[in-house]
Amino acid sequence: MKKLVFLLLVLTACSQSKEPDWKLAWSDEFNRSGLPDSSNWGNEVGFIRNNELQYYTARRIENSVADNGNLLIIGRKEPFDTADYTSASLTTDGKHIWTYGKIEARMKLPGGQGMWPAFWMLGQNIHQVGWPRCGEIDIMEHINDEDLLYGNLHWHNDKHVSSGNKIPCTVAQFHNYAVEWDKDSIKWFLDGQRYHGVCIKDSINSTSEFHKPHYIILNLAIGGNWPKNPDETTQLPDTVFVDYVRVYQK
Repeated sequence: MKKLVFLLLVLTACSQSKEPDWKLAWSDEFNRSGLPDSSNWGNEVGFIRNNELQYYTARRIENSVADNGNLLIIGRKEPFDTADYTSASLTTDGKHIWTYGKIEARMKLPGGQGMWPAFWMLGQNIHQVGWPRCGEIDIMEHINDEDLLYGNLHWHNDKHVSSGNKIPCTVAQFHNYAVEWDKDSIKWFLDGQRYHGVCIKDSINSTSEFHKPHYIILNLAIGGNWPKNPDETTQLPDTVFVDYVRVYQK
């Protein structure tokens, strides 16, 4: 997710001669009822990052549940532990990791002041090297009630650097959010329309992080450094709907 320090480094994605032939390698279609499939998803727990207000709960049906073919990630205003808000952050860390691929989700997002849903990836080696040396691929981020979608890349090149772009999007409707990631580039797509790209060929600009395995995160943050806090207009509970998450590889 977007961090307090945001240094914009604009790069052009490496050109490719033809579109790749992607084959489905993994998916979760959420065709179950109850808690998310524990063979696919674990949970971040507690207060994690960015001065956010929510306490991320673990396998609590009030915050994450599969229902009617969707995963629901639900942010609530309620006392829990030492927090006034709860939500969920689901991750494939320790379960599924990928180096390269087309990573895609079909999602419908909440709006409102302080809402910060995201679909993103972190390098598996974050536990050894820390952030941003692990690399971070933000496939989709949205804040507040903006009609904008953000895609960003974060890594380490003597210091934290990043490259990102935004595109108009009515997030209250279902959309397909995706990146196509190979040894040469990472490209961002909204409903099949490319809106950003970064060249990582031969680890140019110290992008070696993006030639190593990453895992997926789906979360709904509340408040924090970027969107700021909820206010009297914020209506909770509110929900991220995820129809599916799919990973394709060549």
